Amino acid sequence: MQELRERTYEFSLEIIKLIQNMPNNQVSKILGGQILRSGTSIGANVEEAYSGLTRKEFSYIINISRKESNETRYWLKLLLNSNIADKEQVKNLLVGIEELIKIFTSIVKKCRASLIIILTLNFLLLTCS
Repeated sequence: MQELRERTYEFSLEIIKLIQNMPNNQVSKILGGQILRSGTSIGANVEEAYSGLTRKEFSYIINISRKESNETRYWLKLLLNSNIADKEQVKNLLVGIEELIKIFTSIVKKCRASLIIILTLNFLLLTCS
C-alpha cells in the first residue's frame, strides 16, 4: 500500500520535471498541461483510495487511477513521437506508466473477484435462512 503511494508520488514528481524542461511554445503548453493534469491525478486518486473507503469505493477510485494512467500513456506517446521533450525522460515515464497500469489492473480484478464472492455468500445466506 505505502509502496504504491510512494511510487505514484514519485511518478508525479517526474512528470513535473518533464514539463518544466519542455520548450515554451503553444504545443508544449497544451500537451504539457494534459500530461500534468492526468499524470499527477494518478497519485492523488491513490491517496484518496487509501483514505479508509469501502472496498467498493476503493476499487472504483483505483479504476479511475487506471483510466488516468491510460490517458497519461497516450499523451506521453504523443509527446515522444512529436520530438518536443527529452526522449529518454519520456521513455522512462512510459515504462513507469506501463507498470502502474498493470498494478492498477491487478488490484481492480482482485477487488471485483472478492466483491463477487461476498455478494454470492450474502445471497446464499439470505436464501438459506
